[in-house]
Amino acid sequence: MLPAAAIAAVLVAIVSVVSYLVSPDGSGAGTLSMALGGLQNSKSVTLLAQERQQIVTMNAAATTMSVAAKPAVVSPSQIEAQQPQTSSSDTSSGTSSSDSTGGTTSDTSGGGVNDAPAASAASPSEAQSIAKSMMSSFGFSPDSQWECLDEVWTKESSWEYDAENPSGAYGIPQSLPASKMASDGPDYMTNATTQIKWGLGYISSTYGTPCDAWAHEVNDGWY
Repeated sequence: MLPAAAIAAVLVAIVSVVSYLVSPDGSGAGTLSMALGGLQNSKSVTLLAQERQQIVTMNAAATTMSVAAKPAVVSPSQIEAQQPQTSSSDTSSGTSSSDSTGGTTSDTSGGGVNDAPAASAASPSEAQSIAKSMMSSFGFSPDSQWECLDEVWTKESSWEYDAENPSGAYGIPQSLPASKMASDGPDYMTNATTQIKWGLGYISSTYGTPCDAWAHEVNDGWY
């Protein structure tokens, strides 16, 4: 945009040319030139200059507001770069299990440590060894009474600690009811030693010896 003074000068030049053409002797042109020349310092020119300055200031302010109000555009890659890196954790929100090198595994159903056969739940052969080693403490000679004891309990339970008869008899000696064996230990349902101890005592108090108990078994089908 041209300054107000420059505009006034241009106007003076144009009017001068026009005046000369109208009055070739130049008198009109001189008069008009002087009159228009005075416009440069007149109040009107001053006002025009002020208005021009206001327009320039307003344009600059509008440009500044437009730039300031323009939202910043951020790319997705910039957002990802500013996000903190989170380490992945084990989401097995349930219960944790220890390693397989010997720790116990938690029961995910809420029952605690996994159920496992008790250490005293002996196999049939182990139960036989236990019984044979205990016979002497009840006054039975293993040499003369072992075969009879083996026959009785093989027929009754096959030496299975959890053998159960429909009548309710339970365990290696087939105690009826099973709770009778509680007199020799609270673990009578799973502990072969507890069952054998009770069974040997029962034979001793009821028949005298394992061979007498076997004879009753053969004759009556039970002991």
